[in-house]
Amino acid sequence: MDEVEIRWGDTEAFRESKSRTSKYSHADFAAAKVDQEAATEKFVYAYGNSLSIDSAETKSAVEAHRLAISKWFYECSVEMQKNLAIMYIQDPRFKKYYDDRARGLAQYVHDAIMAQ
Repeated sequence: MDEVEIRWGDTEAFRESKSRTSKYSHADFAAAKVDQEAATEKFVYAYGNSLSIDSAETKSAVEAHRLAISKWFYECSVEMQKNLAIMYIQDPRFKKYYDDRARGLAQYVHDAIMAQ
């Protein structure tokens, strides 16, 4: 059993994600990555341009993030997205993903998601 299944195996989101992704081709996974990266790049743009977390561009990034998850993995509610945002600053792997793009981006993504 892997870490993801241990942490979230008993959740509806995990079951939905596993059901959806079990049918995905390599092209589907690649398309999902493109959508996720596009959302991340929206955050990079907003952060890099010192936009406030309540700017239209930042709100668009938050929405793109949530929609990409919902489109490819599981229905991502605002509440679920906020739980993910906490993980983005608490789990060093997620924090590194964002902060490798720009130092401080993980905190910015967290704050933008929490502000909705």
